[in-house]
Amino acid sequence: MGAFLSLVSIDVGTIIFSLINTLLIFLMYKHFLHGKVVVMLENRAQAVSAEMKAAEDAKLSAQQKEEEYKALLADSRAEAEKIISSAAEKAQARETEIISGAENAASLIRKKAEEEVERERKRTINEIKNQIAELVIMTASAVAEKEIDESGNAALIESFLVRASDVEN
Repeated sequence: MGAFLSLVSIDVGTIIFSLINTLLIFLMYKHFLHGKVVVMLENRAQAVSAEMKAAEDAKLSAQQKEEEYKALLADSRAEAEKIISSAAEKAQARETEIISGAENAASLIRKKAEEEVERERKRTINEIKNQIAELVIMTASAVAEKEIDESGNAALIESFLVRASDVEN
């Protein structure tokens, strides 16, 4: 152990010299470097703070733009749905209008056709009445001109019926 103690000896002079050296280094640091280091650290802290603030502002701006984008997207979807709904309503109204117009046109055509049929029926009836009247007048004048016996009367009636059936055909 003696050899160990000779190696590990404590020298008070070396300790004092080391303390003085450390104190001198500290005082030199304090005098020459401490202010600059503090200013540099404060500047760096301010730069980091500014960068953090800028990053936070950028994040808030991005969030605002995202919200605006979502709102615009929702508005455009609503507008698209409104346009589609309006187009469907217009198409339905146009369809109803076309169908109504077609029904009105068909009704008008049907009415005109019915009127034409009625006019033609009346004209035909009038023609038949005129022909029957002519036949009656001819027959009456023939009867009046000559006195016909029973067989002549039958022949005259037969002739009248033949003419009447020819008129009907």
